[in-house]
Amino acid sequence: MILQALHDYYERASTQPGAMIAPEGWIDKQVDFIIDVDDAGNCVAIKCMQEVTGTKRKAGPAMRLPSIGKQALKHTNSGTDANLLWDNAGFALGLGIKGDLKHASFKKTIAKYVGSVEDEGVTAVTRFLDRIGANPEFRRALLANSPDGPVLETGNPIVAFRYATDGTDLVCQRPAVRSRYDECRTATTEGPVGTCLITGMEDSPIELSHSVLKNVWRGQTSGGAIVSFNCRSFESYGKNDRQGENAPIGKAAAFAYTTALNHLLADESHRVQVGDASTVFWAQKDDQFVDIFVNFFGETDDPDARTGEIRALLEAVKSGKFDGGRGKNRFYVLGLAPNAARIAVRFWHAAPLAEIATRIRDWFDDLAIVRARGDPEYPSVFRLLTAVSVQNKADNIPPNLGGDVMRSILDGTPLPATFLNAAVQRCRAEQKVSYLRAAAIKACLNRRLRLTRPADHKKEFETMLDKENGSTPYRLGRLFAALERIQEEAHPSLNATIRDRYYGAASSAPVTVFTTLLRLKNHHLAKLENRGRAVNFERLLGEIIADIRDFPAHLALPDQGQFALGYYHQRHDF
Repeated sequence: MILQALHDYYERASTQPGAMIAPEGWIDKQVDFIIDVDDAGNCVAIKCMQEVTGTKRKAGPAMRLPSIGKQALKHTNSGTDANLLWDNAGFALGLGIKGDLKHASFKKTIAKYVGSVEDEGVTAVTRFLDRIGANPEFRRALLANSPDGPVLETGNPIVAFRYATDGTDLVCQRPAVRSRYDECRTATTEGPVGTCLITGMEDSPIELSHSVLKNVWRGQTSGGAIVSFNCRSFESYGKNDRQGENAPIGKAAAFAYTTALNHLLADESHRVQVGDASTVFWAQKDDQFVDIFVNFFGETDDPDARTGEIRALLEAVKSGKFDGGRGKNRFYVLGLAPNAARIAVRFWHAAPLAEIATRIRDWFDDLAIVRARGDPEYPSVFRLLTAVSVQNKADNIPPNLGGDVMRSILDGTPLPATFLNAAVQRCRAEQKVSYLRAAAIKACLNRRLRLTRPADHKKEFETMLDKENGSTPYRLGRLFAALERIQEEAHPSLNATIRDRYYGAASSAPVTVFTTLLRLKNHHLAKLENRGRAVNFERLLGEIIADIRDFPAHLALPDQGQFALGYYHQRHDF
């Protein structure tokens, strides 16, 4: 299902006018340097395409280049798998380790694919390469006369060639080269044949080793595979199938799904980071919903635009104005995480747009809670996960938590207990119930009440203080907040309050601390100069304690969440 959806996306995206995704046999790759050559094989200019800031260099712009097998993304150690009319400096200029071998492979690839083509650009490049191979002094002079010579020699950047006479397309993009290359590529039928699992086509040439995927967060820089068999223990039992023969996918289909997925991973408008899961999304048909989906769960540079778009969607769903015909269009969400040289699927969700929109509305309704100025109205999943992690660092987000949370959101199921546990534990460890943690706790508790215990008919927790909520843990949280407020007003110069010393014990074992705190509050009330304020506090304490029959010896995890929520609500009410 995943690979079929990616294949369909490629088929649609690669055939659109001005397609941003490369057709079969081609790849969009960043080019660092362009070497202009003339008819005699002379180097007219070496143009640096990199963005240089001080001593830092950023890779050049992406250009459409021919992709021969997998070496476009990852070379082997043989030094004989050169690309066509572009490659790193080791192949294109014969530099570094195995430079001569790589350079010979570069020339051999040109001769194999376009050697018979009568094209001025190919002839110019061939003469230039012959001069480099035959005369080492020519290569040394080339590097010495260029200010970027040291970068070419030591940085191994990507190099492409251009015919200086017309100076427009790269030589590998010239019409005659493209035509001949495509003929050679489609004529190649080496390897096993079988029925493609994606397209269902029989007698398809099977891809033994699929192209690697890049831009997966924390994945190997050389890339990883989502389909791979590199040991006998992973292959089909009792069969002699090799590598990709265990999951037969045609060469064209394999190229399509890997190209589509690499395109989505590299496009910030189609991906969002959710914990350790690099999440990509797309629709069965073109829809503007895809363009704003990143705003629902990811961080953006313009928070105001994000808020406006989310609010507009929620209002459309609530009012029933979300287009029904459009809503039947299926929407896909795929979460990927690195696993050594492989890519693991964290979650996969496919559903109609209308269902996805409803799930998003439910998610933000569950999160909604009173907040201070400056707190985001619609916090991203990544920010929520960071808030419940040790030291508020993304590196400390518990493994799998992001994928589990995202799956719950899209499926409309209860949030994982690990999410509630993380939020409660951070509140206790730091003695602080922040806006994001309170929002996460409220979402966890309300989903649990609504989806797993509907027969209890218990009231869900409100956005702000609910004085009618008779839950003992919730009331204890309110009581703790009130006692802290009394202490703060009685001793304005205090650097620490009862929260810094007693929050952890009060939220987990109330009976051990509340008798002490209630005894101390009499001392604090006596310190208040405003006696009317003291009377109001006494009245408030009476209202809160009225429904508390006894202080529990222990509070379970969900009850500790209610305690935190009651504390947060009461503090904001003050």
